[in-house]
Amino acid sequence: MKLIIQIPAYNEEETLSIALSALPREVPGIDEVEWLVIDDGSTDRTVEVARENGVDHIVSNPQNMGLARTFMAGMQACLERGADIIVNTDADNQYCADCIPDLVRPILEKKAELVVGARAISEIGDFSRLKKLLQKFGSWTVRVASGTDIPDAPSGFRAISAEAARRINVFNNYTYTLETIIQAGQKNIAITWVPVKTNAYLRPSRLFKSIPSYIQRSVITILRIFVVYKPFRFFASIGGLLFAAGVLVGMRFLYFYFAGQGEGHIQSLILTSILILMGSQTIMLAFVADLLGVNRQLLEELQYKSRKESHSESGDN
Repeated sequence: MKLIIQIPAYNEEETLSIALSALPREVPGIDEVEWLVIDDGSTDRTVEVARENGVDHIVSNPQNMGLARTFMAGMQACLERGADIIVNTDADNQYCADCIPDLVRPILEKKAELVVGARAISEIGDFSRLKKLLQKFGSWTVRVASGTDIPDAPSGFRAISAEAARRINVFNNYTYTLETIIQAGQKNIAITWVPVKTNAYLRPSRLFKSIPSYIQRSVITILRIFVVYKPFRFFASIGGLLFAAGVLVGMRFLYFYFAGQGEGHIQSLILTSILILMGSQTIMLAFVADLLGVNRQLLEELQYKSRKESHSESGDN
């Protein structure tokens, strides 16, 4: 049983050595523990620091690709190197490495294939009140979309079995955390969470430059999640609201029409037609989007089989 701990890193020469010094080389139930750093086009000494601290594998992106693509590149590299379990953690030492045995235990016990390390968000002093609220709202949204009970969806500290890693895709360029949980819920990948500790922050988060930027990106991410993974519900809900609004406005027009005042409310009749037409078209779009979603699922299944065959051949070699 091989565990590979992967760390996405971008210009982390000041914090990477601290994070690496805390990583374990032995984990109960694991035969081999290896470390892998994914260098996301760093321009500082990140790669040199990784080598100096005994990292087993270093994968380098030709340029800065962003966290989501770097995460996926790391998982692919881990699978190619024969990982049975992958643990993802941060290069800024945010997550307590002592919790790694707790993360992998549900996978070893065959109770889950994806385990999320849930932080005590309300107790993190480095988070502002607004950020805590946004984190909780994002987690609630993911629970609704995925049908899971993960309390800390934005957490990047997680363990993933090789089987689950082959099934996961990330379409969002911003972050992988929310999307992977929703995919696990939709693809019936057994998922659970364990409480984890955090360390003091060594640097500000790089995922957002300001609270307004974080809010904007979070809202866009959540909307994209519903469009991609709940297309019928998303468009049908919008279409239904437009259609219902058109009916209500039309009933208002009919009321005045039968009261002998219809000529003064002809605008309501026009608005009714527009709203009902828009609602009907949006509902039709919901069916088209649902068909596209089914097609995406079929393509992902083919991709999973291709990955499995490819990694099996790598293991034989």
